[in-house]
Parts: sequence; structure tokens; C-alpha cells
Amino acid sequence: MNTVKPIGVVVMAYGTPASPEDILPYYVDIRRGRPPTDEQLADLVRRYDAIGGVSPLAQRTAAQVDAVRRALDELRPGAYTVVSGAKHTHPKIEDAVDELADRAVEQIVGVVLAPHYSSMSVGEYLGRAKERADARGLESTWVERWHDDETLTDVLAERVRAAMATLERPGARGAPERVELVVSAHSLPQRILAAGDRYPVELAETGELVASKAAVESWRVGWQSAGRTPEPWIGPDILELLATLAGEGFDGVVVCPAGFTSDHLEVLYDLDIEARNVADNLGLAFARTPSLNDDPRIAAALARRVDAAAVAAWSAR
Repeated sequence: MNTVKPIGVVVMAYGTPASPEDILPYYVDIRRGRPPTDEQLADLVRRYDAIGGVSPLAQRTAAQVDAVRRALDELRPGAYTVVSGAKHTHPKIEDAVDELADRAVEQIVGVVLAPHYSSMSVGEYLGRAKERADARGLESTWVERWHDDETLTDVLAERVRAAMATLERPGARGAPERVELVVSAHSLPQRILAAGDRYPVELAETGELVASKAAVESWRVGWQSAGRTPEPWIGPDILELLATLAGEGFDGVVVCPAGFTSDHLEVLYDLDIEARNVADNLGLAFARTPSLNDDPRIAAALARRVDAAAVAAWSAR
């Protein structure tokens, strides 16, 4: 690839409130413009308060984007201009594409900081980026999924082995004898299954690779952080699954939130506080694998995928 102008790269993430005052507008955006009830808002504020008032996601995402930028510059110096855009907070995805267009790039590559593709998650990010790129006259290509990336599954397996070694049953009763690995991701409405969405399949593929590399014989998929809506969401929910494991005679569980790449509310509260409390009450030893955050190995893996997508698009011209 021998380009004259840098290729634009949009690294996309979910977004998070920057301060307690931003929680309400953030919540409204998530709800597509519908204000939450007072009870719903109070519950979300309570969850943020439990992890310190706001999520570290904004800082973690910025560090991840910087890591990808450095990895791309090492891979192909001067070839890429990297910006970030969020789904629910500023700068939004469209702002990021506009910034690249204003910098006079002719081609963009988009990647989402989430490994598993679903039409309701990663698909929406990429759709918004493509719509704005088309409007600005930019050629575009995408890294749609990276759930089976060798580096990703290597790093997750490394974290699983380390978490297994830390397990202690509640009440200082020693190490557990039967331990289950649960590979989790954010639940989505069940209606995606009728449409043939591969999201659950991709999570299971990640789990299979991670369990094999970590030499874990007993594992299963779990789902977490389902939305508070009347429609059914994909299960089993992680909290219900913990009770199932206790009933099956397991006395330890390691949760690997493979669907998330960064510390944020769904990890720091839903797992570290809520799930751990449930596990403690059930007498289950509980551990959670550390988030990937800005691990340089993951950044390098994403950089390689971005570069490969750019080269393929350039060659097809």
C-alpha cells in the first residue's frame, strides 16, 4: 500500500457519562430520546455511586485508542490518522467521521472496541459510521468482528489461568474443588436469534478457544447486564447461572467477560459487586478475569486487522 494521504481510522466505543451531571442526558440518549423515570434514574445513579460516582470507561477508552494509534504508527509510520467516536456520548461516531473528512482523508477504516458482531451492537456502530462517510464522500471499510483473534484468545486464556489460581471459598474455607468457567457478554433481546444473528455463536466460539488454551475442561456461556425492558433477553443471566452452578455441586466460578474490553459499569458493578455478592451468599468462590483495557498486545492485534482491511480496500480500487 502506497498512499499519498493518511487513511482515517475511527475507533468506536459505547461511551459513558463524564460526570454525575452527565448521567441523565446519557441515559436519555441510550433510551433513544425517552427520559427515564425517577426510579430508573435513581437506580443508575446508585450503581455509579457504588463504583465511585462515574465509570472509568472514558479514560480507559482514550488509553485504548492511544494504544491502537501507537501500534498503527509502529506498523506503518505516518499512514494512519486515528480518532475516536462513541455511540452515546461526545464526540459521537458522526463527529469522528467529520473530523477525518475535515482532515482531508479519502478513505476510512472503522473498528469497534467489542469483539463480537451483532446487528444490534457493532452493526449499529458501523452503520452510523458508513452513513456519515457516504455523506462526506469517503471510501470506507470495516473490521466487523475479531472474536476469534489469536492474540485476543491467548490473552484471555492467560487471564483465566491467573484468575483460577486466586480462587478462595467464602469464609476462608480453602480452594474450591469444582470450578466452572463462565464466558460472558452483554445480553441482547432474544429477537436477534430469529433473525439469525451470530452474536451468541461468536461468543461460544471465543469461549471454546479460551477454554482450550487455558486447559479448562468445564465451561459455559453466560449473559449479563440485560436491559430493563418487557421483552425477553438472551440467557441464562449470570446471576441465575450462579445459583444453577451451586445447585450442580460447583463450589467455584471464574467469570471471563469476553464481550467487554474495558473496565466499566457492567464489569465493576454487575460482576465485581452484584455477581460477587450472589456468589458469596451461595458459598461459591468467585473470581473475574481482569479487563483487557489498553494491553499493548490487544492494541497491536487490532492494528494488524485495521491495516489488513485498509490494504484489502486499497488493492480493490
